[in-house]
Amino acid sequence: MAPPTRGTGFRAWMLEGLSDMAKQHPGPHAQAPGHEGQSWWRVMCLTGVDYFSTLGYQPGIAALAAGLLSPVATVVLVVVTLLGALPVYRRVARESPHGEGSIAMLERLLSFWQGKLFVLTLLGFAATDFMITITLSAADGAAHLVENPHVSSVLGGRQMLVTLVLVALLGAVFLRGFGEAIGVAVVLVAVYLALNVVVVVNGLWHVLKSPHLVTAWSDALTAEHGNAIAMIGVALTVFPKLALGLSGFETGVAVMPHIKGDPEDTEQRPTGRIRGARKLLTTAAVIMSIFLIATSFITTVLIPPDAFKAGGQANGRALAYLAHKYLGSSFGTVYDVSTIAILWFAGASAMAGMLNLMPRYLPRYGMAPHWARAVRPLVIVLTLIAFLVTWIFDANVDAQGGAYATGVLVLISSAAIAVTIAAHKIGQRRWRAGFAVIAAVFLYTTAANIAERPDGVKIGACFIAGIVMVSFLSRLKRSFELRVTRVDLDDVAERFVRDYMHRPLRLIANEPNSRDLAEYRDKLRQIRKDNDIPAEDDLVFVEVTVLDPSDFEAALTVRGEVLHDRYRVLSLESSSVPNALAALLLQVRDLTGQQPHIYFEWTEGNPFAQFLRFFLFGQGEIAPVTREVLREAEPDRTRRPAVHVG
Repeated sequence: MAPPTRGTGFRAWMLEGLSDMAKQHPGPHAQAPGHEGQSWWRVMCLTGVDYFSTLGYQPGIAALAAGLLSPVATVVLVVVTLLGALPVYRRVARESPHGEGSIAMLERLLSFWQGKLFVLTLLGFAATDFMITITLSAADGAAHLVENPHVSSVLGGRQMLVTLVLVALLGAVFLRGFGEAIGVAVVLVAVYLALNVVVVVNGLWHVLKSPHLVTAWSDALTAEHGNAIAMIGVALTVFPKLALGLSGFETGVAVMPHIKGDPEDTEQRPTGRIRGARKLLTTAAVIMSIFLIATSFITTVLIPPDAFKAGGQANGRALAYLAHKYLGSSFGTVYDVSTIAILWFAGASAMAGMLNLMPRYLPRYGMAPHWARAVRPLVIVLTLIAFLVTWIFDANVDAQGGAYATGVLVLISSAAIAVTIAAHKIGQRRWRAGFAVIAAVFLYTTAANIAERPDGVKIGACFIAGIVMVSFLSRLKRSFELRVTRVDLDDVAERFVRDYMHRPLRLIANEPNSRDLAEYRDKLRQIRKDNDIPAEDDLVFVEVTVLDPSDFEAALTVRGEVLHDRYRVLSLESSSVPNALAALLLQVRDLTGQQPHIYFEWTEGNPFAQFLRFFLFGQGEIAPVTREVLREAEPDRTRRPAVHVG
């Protein structure tokens, strides 16, 4: 064999793993066969690079949103986290233990096109969440770098360039491969949290040494808001702006397949994995809650309000500001390096989330090009989109907060709705009521966030529109593919087919109506007349019942039956009549070695309207579409089953 050319070698490298994706997209974190997984606390660090890294910018965003009320508003956020988001995702982990998340739970509740469109909409918001995680984290990492006193003279004013470089490096890592992610995440999270403990303890020590700072803050807070009830009321209204602190729960569920379960776990009942995931979610939420309260307090008390504003030294890097101010330039630089690393790796976690999520749904819907099943082409597309988003937001952390919060809140709201429905379906009234209240809280928060910062839903709408448009164009282009993954014949159907080992099988395509004697007698008479078939040639009816026309790929089961003691019928259930018939004809050819024939009548109606019926409902003008599916599936005309239309 001749050695591959450079072009073919590059194509093979780009599409590496494409054939394996036909079954299921394993994603960049896929485990090798036989791999038993990791301890839950190690996997927690993988989701923690996303969740814990928000400490890099969350205190500054809270200070801008709530001002002096930042610690009180953060307490509200923590209450919602521990009493709202955490119970919801502990239930999601139990209901969806294979990493599909709440989207899969809602997908199971809906069918047909409304279900597909609903999932595409949620995927749009998930893409908003993950993509803004990449761009916002890179932008904040760039802010920590350009504000570092050791390099500010060289990189000052070049935050956009540095952000784009970080995004490009992230894409390069995924193009090369993304192995040992959990080990890297454990180191990054351990170092980052340890440094934050030092900053927080040091900050609290300075507050204790200067009690007048707390007194000044308390007096100013009372003068601005009056009593405690007013403060809580304002904090509740400000809370939606702090929703970034809720990020990480969806990622926490997505990484569940990496958790080591019990020896007796099965794919149907992975009890140990579920228990580990719930420990992961609880521990991460508790750790984050403690840090959120402590950091919001020390940053509000110790940092001047003007420093949080755009262009201020604490904008997007409040804790780094304290590290440099109170612990010295050397420690501050170490803190900056750690923060930049974990923020950059948070983008990696988000990229992995999209590479796991998108191919899980779109190929099954027929709504992704073939190359999207491979990791590397998808990485290039996502990296280019990240460049565009970074440019649109001018690499500004504060400007991207609204879009990020919108994506996070929509996903959490959908999860709350999903677990409410799940509790209702099994009759758990108390859980249903509790989850319904949580869902109402998150729906209010989502609506308030959208009203306050509509740019988030605009970005989400752009992602949704892009996904829907590309998905439908892809499905349109792939309409004539043979979508049947397997054909199974029951005993009667197989006996029918094997009767034709030495002569061609002739099938009559019939749309089942009343299925009475007259229907089959009249159909048989009409087909013989239109196609001049001799009376001595026996024919077999084939009938396809369309189930869910929005499905793209599925296995095909063929049942044989004898109706009215004389008519042999092959019955099929599929999402598309032409695809089912084409798959059956090819299966018959392969089993018998004979070229089968199928006979149709022309369908009345406008050709364009008939194509739309086929595209949306799996029916339409069956004969020409069946022939086109066969033509694409079998280019050799001498081996292609024959299609006749009378």
